[in-house]
Amino acid sequence: MNFTEELKRYIDTLAVSEYGFSNISQIKTRTLLDLEPGNKNMDYAVSIVIKLSSAVLEGITDKPTFSYFHHYRTVNAHIDSTLLKIGMFIENNGYRYIPIPASQSINGYQGLFQHKTAARLAGLGYIGKNAMFISDKFGIGVRLGTLITDAPLDTSSTLSSGSCGNCSVCVLKCPAMAISGEIFNPDFPENSLIDRRSCSEYMKNNFQHIGRGVVCGICMRNCPKLF
Repeated sequence: MNFTEELKRYIDTLAVSEYGFSNISQIKTRTLLDLEPGNKNMDYAVSIVIKLSSAVLEGITDKPTFSYFHHYRTVNAHIDSTLLKIGMFIENNGYRYIPIPASQSINGYQGLFQHKTAARLAGLGYIGKNAMFISDKFGIGVRLGTLITDAPLDTSSTLSSGSCGNCSVCVLKCPAMAISGEIFNPDFPENSLIDRRSCSEYMKNNFQHIGRGVVCGICMRNCPKLF
């Protein structure tokens, strides 16, 4: 049995909804990851998907709920813990790994690495007009985790053919009017999809009472791909 199959067997024992592997050697130079030492030859990524509670998401209307805020943070903690377990398994087999935080803002609105980039390359879904990842299997109501490694994984996956098409529900429902309505293009920056500053400031000004670092969820709740 090769290492990819061994890793799959291990991940199958963990509480994840789905997972996939990708080669990120062509795209990681565009991320903040290159500013950190230790990631040489980390050309492969493990993506995990955690489906959010349907009942919690149903509660979101014109604002997020306390339940959603708590659930969001709890799932993030679970993702970080699961990535650590996967990373330890990888390292115990002689390879190196770096887990990407489930939710971490750097320089205001950036992350160390975009989880959805790796998940898309792993063939798990596509990126919608609202700049969120939409799983082919579970829809938009998911959270993602990513681990990069130098373990030579089998990445023979097919890119998703999914797209938002002519749908503009998220554009119309966004209270911050932060979504441009453009279709995702892997050759151009995500900034053309969403104004992250407007999104963040609206959440801070209107939903701060729900919790520190509050999230919104309105565009996700109204997406036809939610349930």
